[in-house]
Amino acid sequence: MEFIRKEFIHIIRDKRTILILLVMPVIQIIIFGFAISTELRNVNVAVLNPSPDEMTRRLIERIDVSEYFSVTRVLATPDDIDRTFRDGSADFVIVFSPLFTERLFTVEGSAIQLVADATDTNTATAVVMYSSNIIQDFFADEFQASTARGILPNVRMLYNPQMKSAYTFVPGVMGLIMILICAMMTSISIVREKETGTMEVLLVSPVRPIMIILSKMVPYFVVSCLSFTIIILLSVFLLGVPLEGSLAALCGISLLYIIVALSLGLLISTIVETQLTAMLASGMVLMMPIIFFSGMIFPIESMPVFFQWFSCIVPARWYIVAVKKLMIEGLPFVYVIKEFIILISMALFLVVVSLKKFKYRLE
Repeated sequence: MEFIRKEFIHIIRDKRTILILLVMPVIQIIIFGFAISTELRNVNVAVLNPSPDEMTRRLIERIDVSEYFSVTRVLATPDDIDRTFRDGSADFVIVFSPLFTERLFTVEGSAIQLVADATDTNTATAVVMYSSNIIQDFFADEFQASTARGILPNVRMLYNPQMKSAYTFVPGVMGLIMILICAMMTSISIVREKETGTMEVLLVSPVRPIMIILSKMVPYFVVSCLSFTIIILLSVFLLGVPLEGSLAALCGISLLYIIVALSLGLLISTIVETQLTAMLASGMVLMMPIIFFSGMIFPIESMPVFFQWFSCIVPARWYIVAVKKLMIEGLPFVYVIKEFIILISMALFLVVVSLKKFKYRLE
């Protein structure tokens, strides 16, 4: 207990450590939740309406008053569409068929064409989806549901109908922050003792080596739990991300993920000899795989097969999937048994390998 108390005192006295452990998670969750957003705002829209009438005017107004679109141009001919995209005056074009309202319920029928610049596929997909929802809601308000159903296909977005980017980023940021903080601070703490020569002094004490290592990890486990609590509170009350599932299950798998991260930090400390190297190894070597191969930003299914297999050894991949299921989808714990077993296996493997490697390097 004295070793644990000593480590807590060192953490409290070191302002840089406190900044990394408690302030950095707050800053990152706010940045990813507010500053970095995949939601569209004020997309410039051009309209081609060969036969203007009251209904099309009200529909255009409905689109213009939304927070997603701003109608900036009215086109005269179809040839203006290409010119509009080329000169950058609009990012999206809505085209009404001739005599739209008159032919709405006739045999010929009416149509609305949505033209987007697909050089940015994500933006184009989002623009089409947003506008389709607005148009569909307009016709649902104008006519009976049975009539409106024949005008546009029914689009339904599960779990995140408002398409809020915070729903996407929060699980990924949780996986990134927890593993970086735990691995980085644990590895630096142990390497510091090795670098200053005090580790040998500790090892010749009556305390068993395994207890010395655990005394280094326990304080960071406690502080990581505090960081997790702060992240959850910010996500729910500041960013508006729902906690649909079991809080106990979410806490349980998060504690398991923290243990995996601490074990990674221990493993890094057995490989490197200086605090700077430990920081670079835990910061850069872990950060890149988490960002690119955990599903945080890029879907794993769209990757080449080799990288899909590589992503299986990234702990954050399984944790992020579990957080999405428990926190946003509201599924019971039984649906994350697979992720739970994988994280337990990783934790056991990393602990065994790290302890053996650590003892070997110090002898």
